[in-house]
Amino acid sequence: MICVSLSLSDPEEVLRLLESVDFAEIRLDLMTVGAADVRRIFSASSRLIATCRRGGRTEEERESLLEAAVLAGAAYVDLDIQTDAGLMRSIIPLARRKSCEVILSFHDFQETPGRADLIRTIDFGFQSGADIVKIACQVNDPSENARLLGILEDPRPLVVVGMGELGRITRVFAPLLGSRFTYAGPAVGLETAPGQLPVAELRKLLEALKDV
Repeated sequence: MICVSLSLSDPEEVLRLLESVDFAEIRLDLMTVGAADVRRIFSASSRLIATCRRGGRTEEERESLLEAAVLAGAAYVDLDIQTDAGLMRSIIPLARRKSCEVILSFHDFQETPGRADLIRTIDFGFQSGADIVKIACQVNDPSENARLLGILEDPRPLVVVGMGELGRITRVFAPLLGSRFTYAGPAVGLETAPGQLPVAELRKLLEALKDV
């Protein structure tokens, strides 16, 4: 399953894209939107992930946007695994009440930690209330792809992503090995993470592998 990650600032453009996309992540941290825009977007589709990463907004703004998304019908809400405890206490119970699945995400933009560290992070994510744990790490050596794909042996719901050019292979093979889904950009130049493939290219690769 492919999730198209969207970061377009214009809500109208996002709504137009959603007409041709089955499953999408809305990167609220990369958009200029208010709560009213969020309600419009998340009312337009039942297959959306609400994501608002740390850094660009205050914790109060993040909480307001994520709350609006969950109340409007987000299928998933994605929180950084080290999110402020107050935000966790606010959003996770709300998500439970609204039948919205909680994704807790770990990102390492420098390297891929060792397997033991990755397993500890996964354990921590589920202990913290995740329905799904997402592991996204920079791949600096081809062997690290095997390490990332190897953690999909864990029977719990995971999403695994290798970032960077060397990590692209994980974006193709992870969903075939048990990752709940994989991420793609809507088109060349509109990627939201290093190494992300355009959705059309990723679809072709996955279709080709089905025939192998």
